[in-house]
Amino acid sequence: MQRIPLEDLHKELGASFGEFAGWRVPMSYEGTLAEHMAVRRSVGVFDISHMGRLVLRGDVLELIERVYTKKMGKTRVGFMSGPTLALNAYARVKDDEMYYRVSDDEWLVVPNAAVRVEMYNHLRRVASELGVNVEIRDVTMEYAMLAIQGPESPSIMEKLASWAPDLRPLEFRVNEELGGIPVYVISRSGWTGEDGFEVWARPGSAARLLRRLVEMGVKPVGIAARDTLRIEAGFVLGGHEYGEDPLVYPCALGLRYGLGAIDWGKTGYIGWEALRACRREGARWVRVGLVMRKEHARVIPRQGYKILVDDVEVGWVTSGTFSPVIRRGVGQAYIDPRYDIEGMQVEIDARGRRATAKIQGFPLVPIGASKK
Repeated sequence: MQRIPLEDLHKELGASFGEFAGWRVPMSYEGTLAEHMAVRRSVGVFDISHMGRLVLRGDVLELIERVYTKKMGKTRVGFMSGPTLALNAYARVKDDEMYYRVSDDEWLVVPNAAVRVEMYNHLRRVASELGVNVEIRDVTMEYAMLAIQGPESPSIMEKLASWAPDLRPLEFRVNEELGGIPVYVISRSGWTGEDGFEVWARPGSAARLLRRLVEMGVKPVGIAARDTLRIEAGFVLGGHEYGEDPLVYPCALGLRYGLGAIDWGKTGYIGWEALRACRREGARWVRVGLVMRKEHARVIPRQGYKILVDDVEVGWVTSGTFSPVIRRGVGQAYIDPRYDIEGMQVEIDARGRRATAKIQGFPLVPIGASKK
């Protein structure tokens, strides 16, 4: 099992640890519900060093236009592009990623932890097939990565660097300082649905920054709350909402990803023909949100639970949790698009017990407005 650079510091902060994607990570500190609400109401800090960090230099654009579903060349220097999807030949998703355009010939990318090595090898393989000159370095172990998230994150960051709140969404800077602490990257980005920032820094600098943030009153938040927050926001996770096996996961069309993750005017990337075939045939399954009805508020729709309408099986749950914001179970699911009607009541087969839920769009809770 791989270990994050700041493990000892997290022990000092009272973290309990668990395994995620082959990494030993802090799961929680004082409890997932409290940490979740800190991010929704104020501000929290995650250590997300388990995620991958790659640096690409050279003829990068030719390579990534071949691999990803967005027109990457539209990305301005100093801004991130994403989320964008890397597909396989069957139009199933290998990974969803964020790219940073540092210059015309230098980009950064953050693969998800479970597929970091696979995506590194995939990029190298495609570069070789194309005959393009691209250097790809895996710098995951050279830098730690922190995410400062929540409606009060701009005011916290302003105390460290007066210019930080002026960053626009998905804008980033490299080789800056936060409160006198050197950092490699700071971006206006995150994965909670709330406002926030993400920072790459050498482990020693990251430890100093994390200590400083905690001293400023920022609550440390574990990976468990990161998952509950992303489910509320309607963000997807590999192994739940997507994967490469066409017998298990629907075509990427059904992800209903939004945010321009797929540029339908683009051709030539891996999987584009299969993806267009999916569009011509129509989506067999589409991703929807689920919110449990009041009478079954405590039921959590868990991965694999069947979804039924009048005893007819119409879909399955991909991930779920208990939302402390609305105090009921919420989840994500794939259903037959004929039943994709906002507010429609369905039943969840929770290990033989029937519980009612309604179909709802994303996000599943008020985002950026839950300070009560």
